Amino acid sequence: MKAHDGMYIDGAWRPAAGPDVIEVVNPADEQVIATVPAGTVEDVDAAVRAARAALPAWAATPPAGRAARLTALRDALVARQDEIARTVTAELGAPPKLAQTVHVGMPVVVAGSYAELAATYAFEERTGNSTVLHEPVGVVGAITPWNYPLHQVVAKVAPALAAGCTVVLKPAEDTPLTARLFAEAVHEAGIPAGVFNLVTGLGPVAGQALAEHPDVDLVSFTGSTAVGRRIGATASGMVKRVALELGGKSANVILPSADLARAVNVGVANVMSNSGQTCSAWTRMLVHRNRYDEAVELAAAAAAKYGERIGPLVNAGQRERVRGYIEKGVAEGARLVVGGSEAPREKGYFVSLTVLADVTPEMTVAQEEIFGPVLSVLRYDDEEDALRIANGTVYGLAGAVWAGDEAEAVAFARRMDTGQVDINGGGFNPLAPFGGYKQSGVGRELGVHGLTEYLQTKSLQF
Repeated sequence: MKAHDGMYIDGAWRPAAGPDVIEVVNPADEQVIATVPAGTVEDVDAAVRAARAALPAWAATPPAGRAARLTALRDALVARQDEIARTVTAELGAPPKLAQTVHVGMPVVVAGSYAELAATYAFEERTGNSTVLHEPVGVVGAITPWNYPLHQVVAKVAPALAAGCTVVLKPAEDTPLTARLFAEAVHEAGIPAGVFNLVTGLGPVAGQALAEHPDVDLVSFTGSTAVGRRIGATASGMVKRVALELGGKSANVILPSADLARAVNVGVANVMSNSGQTCSAWTRMLVHRNRYDEAVELAAAAAAKYGERIGPLVNAGQRERVRGYIEKGVAEGARLVVGGSEAPREKGYFVSLTVLADVTPEMTVAQEEIFGPVLSVLRYDDEEDALRIANGTVYGLAGAVWAGDEAEAVAFARRMDTGQVDINGGGFNPLAPFGGYKQSGVGRELGVHGLTEYLQTKSLQF
């Protein structure tokens, strides 16, 4: 076990203001692998003051200069990719291949995309007799979750730095070690002191202090809708901007003309990935009544394939939460097809990939975000019924549509109340905006839309 004792503030590792620590646990074997400081209000204040002091010079740095530092940051992450992947496996439990390809590979691509955007984006434009300037919002408080510990950091920090903002990051307490490696990469990339600062700590202490700090101009938060509401209320009371990427309950709509086997297999793989700990996971599979029984059989067969390949959930509380949802689903009338709430291993926070059939739209498992490897299979009567079910939750983050004809799938997707829809298994695009409708959030991440979240406009009239 390694005891870390510093916060990255104003370009250096500094001792924490208080003595308390957070234990980092490997969810695969339940062993403590490290401790990090539990940041206090004083630590947050020191980090925000450093970010505020560094803001004028960084904001005035030409976009090409900011792009060069972001390119160096991307290269530093690439140089550390094996170490980062091992760390993600140790503190999150992600299988090594997933850690390398997704947890490291995806944020490296995103970091590179913002290096390019910083160099090419029109921070100044002419319209009529005016010049419009796109300027940095200011000091950003970034609060990130544990499920994608590097990607969520990069998706906030990289566009903020590209825009000319300075940042204070408070990562999730379950996965702070990856954030520390990111801070080391920032330092190696030559990003000036105070431009990026890291404070580890608990959400109700360090996270709340960051959201409430009067010198933070924008709070960017990814996490539960419940916490997002509180942050939004705090920010609105202080007339402070927020970007909120919150919960999801995504529908995977399989239209009658679709290739059923492919749609089901990809859908199950989507839920299995990262042990279901993905806010955009397609946890509701909607199938026409005439193909429902076949889809359930295919889903059961696909789930059984994964067996030991699925990783653990992040902590004991998350495991119990997911097990509770499975039991509630069965109690409300769902049929357990495969998996269940019984622990598949003696050690570790594992939950079996579970398929629930005969799920109806009003059931808890069809309405609430489970955040675990649980797939609910629902039947629909016709396209209008499918649309009603797909749109029938408070969430609207992501989804999928499958059809034999792409135009048919697109027509359905256009009617969905959700921020991102995959068409017939469309791939991830780091330049496409990601974010939700309804209670899935406010604002967008990735690409140009993610950059503009950190900009404000000024017009000069001539």
